[in-house]
Amino acid sequence: MIAPSIEPAAAIASAVKDYQETSDVASLLRQLESVCVSCSDVDVLMKAVEPFEDIPEVAGPVYEYVVASRPDDARALVRLANAYWLSGRGPDAVKALADRAIAADPTNRGAWHLWALSEGTLRDRVDRWRHVVERFPTDELAQANLADNAASLASTEGDRGALQIAIRTYRGLLRTASRSDQRVALERAVATLEQWRL
Repeated sequence: MIAPSIEPAAAIASAVKDYQETSDVASLLRQLESVCVSCSDVDVLMKAVEPFEDIPEVAGPVYEYVVASRPDDARALVRLANAYWLSGRGPDAVKALADRAIAADPTNRGAWHLWALSEGTLRDRVDRWRHVVERFPTDELAQANLADNAASLASTEGDRGALQIAIRTYRGLLRTASRSDQRVALERAVATLEQWRL
């Protein structure tokens, strides 16, 4: 068990190190709980877990504690939803958190991304990504997701409208691409899709 006097960042880093060496999930959870309970500042706790957000078994329990303390904190809700997504908790749990984050802060793009990502039906996922792109017209990640999902819909269902969405969106990304590798990939994608006969 970690002593409460240890700074949260150091305590979480120590817990992660132990976990990576032992793979003992129960011990990890006990140590994280100790850190959460002993930390009186939720912002400090969120900052301490940031380096480990790609490890859902670390981020998830910490953000569950944060969200329990601050149920309307959109940033914490998004980070918990992301941890759930990475851990395979399923689209329903992710969508519920994304919906709460959107209600708390409609300008949080991460919430909208998780909302779109959590849709299980490809056609509806295309519609969601289109909605996100309309809401955030300069969001290139949302545009790329819209194009990729539309191309998948065109391929699996022979949907000409989806094909046009994919081509148009990839072309838009091509206009703003600054790196040569991006340009090459986008040019290749457009050229390939333009050859499709549906």
